[in-house]
Amino acid sequence: MGLDATSPGTGPVVVQRGVPVGAERRAAELYWDAFGRKLGPALNPPAKAVPFIAAHLNADRAVCALLDGQLVGLAGYQLGGRALTGGSASAVLRVYGHLGGLHRLPLLALFERRPAPGQLVMDGIAVAPDVRGRGVGSLLIEEVAAVAAEQDCREIRLDVIDTNSRARALYERRGFTAVRTERTPYLRRLLGFGAVTTMYRPVEADGPRGLRTP
Repeated sequence: MGLDATSPGTGPVVVQRGVPVGAERRAAELYWDAFGRKLGPALNPPAKAVPFIAAHLNADRAVCALLDGQLVGLAGYQLGGRALTGGSASAVLRVYGHLGGLHRLPLLALFERRPAPGQLVMDGIAVAPDVRGRGVGSLLIEEVAAVAAEQDCREIRLDVIDTNSRARALYERRGFTAVRTERTPYLRRLLGFGAVTTMYRPVEADGPRGLRTP
């Protein structure tokens, strides 16, 4: 499939379904490294945010990349009413306190996305810095596409912010097309971005069933 996730002196990157047992903290760290700038106003400080994310992961709503048994990347998705990251309003209030938590709930609501019938919503990609550029993101996207095909979804949807041009370029290379852009200048000062682009990729009925490195 034209993807190379190996390089001299290292083993293959292996993609699997679900966050491995015991790797929840590592998954949360990768997720925060990728999205902490955006989520910070709702979940800071990191010392609280990372444990909160780890404690409320839906481990079966991710595909993961492992190198030598260590988690080096993941992509979350929403399907059947459940996404990779969870945490109820009451959980937020328990961790951040009633006064500290109340203002966070509207911010977290800004990130909620509900799939339409026949859609799988992908919740971004997080890849460890030392393995970027090795095709890990592409492997993760194709594994998500395999999940979507197996679940008889007709399309994959994702949102990408205007400050993440690298991610958008990856999505375009993997078959996603931008369908609309929502300007959100009022969020630039608070969350660090001023526009969100929605992208779709159709799912083939006999589409990919996942990619593996040799």
